[in-house]
Amino acid sequence: MSLKRSAPAEQRDVSPPPVKRKIASATTNSAVSSFFKPASQKPAEEVSWRLVDDSLIIGRYNPDLMPSQARKHPVKIAAFDLDDTLITPTGAKFARGAEGWKWWDPCVPGRLRELHNEGYLVTIFTNQGGVSVKEKNPKSLQKEPLSLAKLKAQVINIFKALDLPISLYGASAQDRYRKPRIGMWEELLEDYDLRGDGAVDMDSSFYIGDAAGRERTDKRKKADWASSDRDLAANIGIRFQTPEEFFLGQDVEPYKAAFDPTTYLSETALKKALARFDKKYKQELVIFCGSPGAGKSTFYWRVLQPLAYARINQDTLKSRDKCLKVARQCLDDQQSVAVDNTNADATARKYWVDLAKEFKIPIRCVWFTTPPRLAEHNDNVRAMNVELMNPEKRDMLPGIAFKSFQQRFQEPKLDEGFDDITTVDFSWQGTSEQQAVWSKHWVSKFST
Repeated sequence: MSLKRSAPAEQRDVSPPPVKRKIASATTNSAVSSFFKPASQKPAEEVSWRLVDDSLIIGRYNPDLMPSQARKHPVKIAAFDLDDTLITPTGAKFARGAEGWKWWDPCVPGRLRELHNEGYLVTIFTNQGGVSVKEKNPKSLQKEPLSLAKLKAQVINIFKALDLPISLYGASAQDRYRKPRIGMWEELLEDYDLRGDGAVDMDSSFYIGDAAGRERTDKRKKADWASSDRDLAANIGIRFQTPEEFFLGQDVEPYKAAFDPTTYLSETALKKALARFDKKYKQELVIFCGSPGAGKSTFYWRVLQPLAYARINQDTLKSRDKCLKVARQCLDDQQSVAVDNTNADATARKYWVDLAKEFKIPIRCVWFTTPPRLAEHNDNVRAMNVELMNPEKRDMLPGIAFKSFQQRFQEPKLDEGFDDITTVDFSWQGTSEQQAVWSKHWVSKFST
């Protein structure tokens, strides 16, 4: 089935419900009667809500309350982004609320109804980082944060305007649910009992979104801010289109992926050996220079730890002063020391050059050349896969950590006082299971 189609010639224009005029009373006898009924006797709500892992917001238009097109197995899934794909704001760009939106195009609701009638399971995957799921003010009388209440009000009106069985998954945190990570997809499969092999028709399923990595052209005045929607579809293994392609039948525009990890898994790249490093002196000081996520700690554990170097790491010791203090203690004990820090510039490295001079021992530098986006990718993979790839249980770093390193970085030079400088290019090392995880897209928006 081709996803490309022209906009229908005639579509019923379904707009957000107009603002209702105030009436004297909205309380009916049936509402009063329902209020005093036991919970088990009250009618089910049309829209149900739940929160998973204190971050994933799930709204579902209850299919039990309306006629539903029976879906055949395997199930075809039609998944959409929300903002700038199904709807667009009528006011501020990220405004939420029952009335502050309109359809991205008048044909949107009719096209979604067609998909439902064709047997598709229709759903929405949306990143909602601006939504708080817990009220931060303990004295507040609100049951939930205002941002969450506004999102729910908007989604309820969207659901009712569509009037078809549909669900929404909203990722509010920087966790496994955030696109392009596939946590929302996995939760959908769990919710609809589609976990088994062959339960989903992957060839017919698709995802539509506007974060597609499209480049600036004469027709497109501004490049896409990210490619996380396209990356999500690639991670899942289903087809992808932009809203312009799917709803309006436009041609594919030039695009460029923000980052492709598989380029580092070519036959040539995988044949690269981990850089050789031999201990040259009875006692020496080795410092690393490289971005967060560049592979410094992995290099230490695989190469230097077996050579009995003591490890000094600021993530563990929390301050440079503490690192220098512990390093002195190790050197006093006649140990060789490896400084597993970023050491981005000559000023940061001078502290260690001076320490080596104080102990009258040689100092060597290991420079990790991992490109910025690869380093940020590595950090995301590590933080999101604690059991498989994060033995030290490190948290994900903020994007500013990578940007700051690039701004401060000065290439290490021998005239800083180093005995030698060993260059370490990135080379994938790990099991086939780890490689399968690492080769997915993990970063929503790169900071560099």
